[in-house]
Amino acid sequence: MAGQDPWLFRTTAGLGALAEFGRGAGFRMAGSAITGPRRIAGFWREALLVIVVTLLLTAGVKSFVVEAFRIPSGSMENTLRIGDRVLVNKFVYRIRGIDRGDVVVFSGAGSWGPTSPPQKVGGISAAYRDALQALGLETDGTDYVKRVIGLPGDHVACCNAQGRITVDGVPLREGSYLYPGEAPSAEFFNITVPPGRLWVMGDRRGDSSDSRYHSSDPGDGTIPESAVVGRAFVVIWPPSQVKSLPIPATFTGRAPAAAPAPMIPASMGFSGALPLAWAWRRVRGRLPAGRR
Repeated sequence: MAGQDPWLFRTTAGLGALAEFGRGAGFRMAGSAITGPRRIAGFWREALLVIVVTLLLTAGVKSFVVEAFRIPSGSMENTLRIGDRVLVNKFVYRIRGIDRGDVVVFSGAGSWGPTSPPQKVGGISAAYRDALQALGLETDGTDYVKRVIGLPGDHVACCNAQGRITVDGVPLREGSYLYPGEAPSAEFFNITVPPGRLWVMGDRRGDSSDSRYHSSDPGDGTIPESAVVGRAFVVIWPPSQVKSLPIPATFTGRAPAAAPAPMIPASMGFSGALPLAWAWRRVRGRLPAGRR
C-alpha cells in the first residue's frame, strides 16, 4: 500500500464504490419494478373482496332482514308521502304476529295485482330495473303499502252512529293518522275477516284503493297474511320526513307496542358491518401512503 500511487488508489476505490452503488441501485430498482405491480395487484384483489362481501351482505339483508321501498302514491298521506323511502322489516313477523295498526308492505299478485303479468324486459334494461328495485327506487307494480285495521276473525264495519269504523264493536279513534279533514270512510262495509287474511286501509281514505274497493277480488277485499313482505318501521328519505312509524295509540290497548321491532335488523346490520370493516382495513393497508 505504501508504494501504490495515491491517485490510483483513490480512483480504484472510487470505481469499486461506484460499482457497489450501481449493483445496489440496480437491485433496488429491479425490486421496485417487481414490488410495484404486486402492490397494485394486491390492492385490486382486496378491493374486489370488499365489493363481493358488500354484495353478498346486501343480498342477504334485502332477502331476509330489511328492504327499502319507494312510496308511489298518496294513499297513505300524510303518514307517507309520494316519493318517501321507507325501510321494511322483513324479519319481525318471524318472531311475532301482525298487529292492528301496523303499516305493512304486501304483494298484490294474485289478489289486488294486475290480471296479466307485466312484460319481461331483458338485457341492460332488466339489470337497470333490478338495481333500482334493490335500492328501493322502483317496485314491480304489485307491491302495496297500507295500514292493518282488521286481523283474522275480526268483525270490521263502517260505520257507527258517530261515523267511526268499529272492530269487534269497538270504535277506532283515528284522528292521529288520518289525512286532515278525511272521514274514516265514505263507503259502508261489514265483514268478518277470514282466517289467514287481513283487512287493510290507507290513511288518506278518500284517495286509497284499499280493502273497501276490492270486494270482488279473492277474499272479499282482504289480503292473505302470506302476501305481507314486512312492516314499514321508519322513513329514511327525504330528510324532512325522517321518522319512525309506531303503532297508533288507538290500537295499543289491543296489541303490544311494536317499538322494539327495528332492533332486530339494526343489530344484524351492525354484525354484518364487521366483515366490511375488516375488509376495508386490509385494503387500506395495501394502499400507498399518498392514496389513503
